[in-house]
Amino acid sequence: MIACALIYMGCLPSYAQTSIQPLTYTQYMDKVNADNLEYAAEKLNVSISDAEAIAAKVRNDPQLGFNYFNNEQAKKKMGYGGSVTLSQTVTFGKRTAGIELARSESALSQALLADYLRNLRADATVAYLEALKQDQLYKVKQNAYQNIDELAKSDSIRLSKGKIMEIDAIQSKLEAGIMYNELLQSESDKKNALTSLLIYTGTKDASLLFRPDASLHIARRSFDLSALVKQGTISRSDITAAMQNMDVANRALKVARRARNMDVDVSLEVSHNAQVKNEEAPAPAYSGVTAGIAIPLQFSRMNKGALLAAKHRTEQAAIQYDQAVLQVQNEILKAYYQYESVTKQVEHYENGMMEQAGQVLKGKIYSYNRGEVSLLEVLNAQRTYDDVQALYYETLFDYASAMVGLEKSAGIWDIKL
Repeated sequence: MIACALIYMGCLPSYAQTSIQPLTYTQYMDKVNADNLEYAAEKLNVSISDAEAIAAKVRNDPQLGFNYFNNEQAKKKMGYGGSVTLSQTVTFGKRTAGIELARSESALSQALLADYLRNLRADATVAYLEALKQDQLYKVKQNAYQNIDELAKSDSIRLSKGKIMEIDAIQSKLEAGIMYNELLQSESDKKNALTSLLIYTGTKDASLLFRPDASLHIARRSFDLSALVKQGTISRSDITAAMQNMDVANRALKVARRARNMDVDVSLEVSHNAQVKNEEAPAPAYSGVTAGIAIPLQFSRMNKGALLAAKHRTEQAAIQYDQAVLQVQNEILKAYYQYESVTKQVEHYENGMMEQAGQVLKGKIYSYNRGEVSLLEVLNAQRTYDDVQALYYETLFDYASAMVGLEKSAGIWDIKL
């Protein structure tokens, strides 16, 4: 039974044996561009629009009709015959307007795809930065656990020599256990962050994780706010999409106007009548040609609902464009102020806070080993040092994310990790 159980367990997929593969930021973004499933689905919208633009070029099919008549030929000898009719509906400007509208909609799909990519690469970059942050936080917890664990082992030795009280040794061991649980939780957070990268890269292999091979330390940069606002309100992809949406609305208005043009049916008929052999009204066989044109009586033109709706859509598109410009300007301002704030925070941490917290901890541990301070003071110093490190890496993450958000809001992209 044990052997069968082992064989069965060996046949199950093993997700515990997860391989972790290092991935640079450039490699990661290449995989996002090439393999992200949602982006691939969005690309099909462009293909669909291109196909619809081709379909808009189709012309009305001509109609071919066949007629046969028999004027009681068997009884009264009044003859028989048949005709062939070719007809075509002629529209004036409708097909051209439809083609222009389809092309404009295709251009709108391309602009929307570009805007989707703008958001995708920013979100993917933030996920990459999150994985880097969680990796650093895990190292902080790991280092803290090692310090407390070594302290607990040292206290066990000192207790055996009678240099400290038993309660101090128990407390240091308890603190090491608490720190170990925090280390396990940090490891879980790290793996969850790595798992998020699989979504952006379109990776379906559940036994594979990507480990970011980069640093949270990004070189400081200065931005010109007025230049960013000008850049964003002119060339950002969603502004381009809003402008293209106005063009689509204008093309749709043109289609609505052309739809009120009359359609003319033109026909040509060739007929042949057989000889009439009736004694009272005989007639020879003959052929005839008939040309015709049918003009509709357009009472429907009195209903201007579709035309008014198209006009209102053009007005709506213009207002939406103005709102998009205002939204972009507002996003740039917020992103810029956030970037300036976290830049100062990072500088504050790097101006001695990290070193001071580390020196305090080392001093407290040294004094504790000499019996000059209590264990509580060492634990407080350790927590302070851990908090400072964690906040520093959180701030580095906020700084990098703020830079990503600023470039995203301005419609530029030159992020390098």
